Amino acid sequence: QLQVVESGGGLVQPGGSRRLSCVASGITPGATLDYYGIGWFRQAPGKEREGVACFGKAGGGTYYADSVKGRFTISRDNTINTEYLEMNSLKPEDTAVYYCALARYRSNWCLVSRMYEYWGQGTQVTVSS
Repeated sequence: QLQVVESGGGLVQPGGSRRLSCVASGITPGATLDYYGIGWFRQAPGKEREGVACFGKAGGGTYYADSVKGRFTISRDNTINTEYLEMNSLKPEDTAVYYCALARYRSNWCLVSRMYEYWGQGTQVTVSS
């Protein structure tokens, strides 16, 4: 069964950096993470969950929320079925629980949460001095 587990959250000072990791398991034998839709979402207290970053269709590039463009970078290592979210120049408004999500297909609408079937438990990122 497909599963994803996030890690890397914590307390960060404003202007600091943090890298989140998401390890996927249950990948179809012979396949790689490239076959799957992968995205990062976040939810702050009292707010709806929002898409932060994701990979679109093969060759379709990556997508980012306007609020994180130029500061966050999504990447993955298919050899270890791991996706990363590198967060730089963090702001207090980036404080949220961050979730990794996995879908059985890839789409350029990958910032939409209903695309995903599999979700991690979330990891808290707090940006505060």
